Amino acid sequence: MAAAWLAPAEASAQSIEVPPIVPRDANWGIVSDVSLAVGASTVFLMPRVYYSDPESTVGWKGRWHFSMLAPSMTMVAATFLVDGPIRRAIESPRPGCSVDQTLVANPGSECESFGGPSTHAFASWGSTGVGVGVFLVDTFKYSRGRFHVGSFIGNIFVPFAASMMVSVGRGVDVPGTTAPFESGGQVAAGALSGFFSGLLVGGAYALLQRPSCGYGNAIFCW
Repeated sequence: MAAAWLAPAEASAQSIEVPPIVPRDANWGIVSDVSLAVGASTVFLMPRVYYSDPESTVGWKGRWHFSMLAPSMTMVAATFLVDGPIRRAIESPRPGCSVDQTLVANPGSECESFGGPSTHAFASWGSTGVGVGVFLVDTFKYSRGRFHVGSFIGNIFVPFAASMMVSVGRGVDVPGTTAPFESGGQVAAGALSGFFSGLLVGGAYALLQRPSCGYGNAIFCW
């Protein structure tokens, strides 16, 4: 009994590598990840640009607002809501997967999570929506219709181009080789809901927070 008790013994389940049920293109996955990061960071790191016309400070001004954390965190929370309870409630499987395979969620099976609405599309197009909302309010309310090309590029052009790349990366289909990460309908559902959510959040934020600091001539606004 003592010998049996002193002898170490370990038991473990045999590790079985589950082959992917449906292969997906890892390169397009990286493209969509990078595009999402570029588009979102451009919007939320972009200064608020406005035209100030008092005699002493006439001209374009740019101010970085730490309050930009408010819309960014709101969209992050909305993205987690889509990625978690909303997708699990809808139970829309990725192309090539079934609901049962997704519920089992075998690691490496490429069917670990549901696909609709697309979280990548929601997050990227949501950032674009925030940028559009901020740009429109800053242009027509605070700059009285004056157009600034830098603000347009940072708030709309770059995020829009990045969102297009995300949509392509998530929905590209190579027949006979790889399947898309999400179907066209799943990508469209994420893109539309994300854009209009971001537009609402960005527009509301810009209306509530003036682009100027409100004190002195500081570049960073607390």
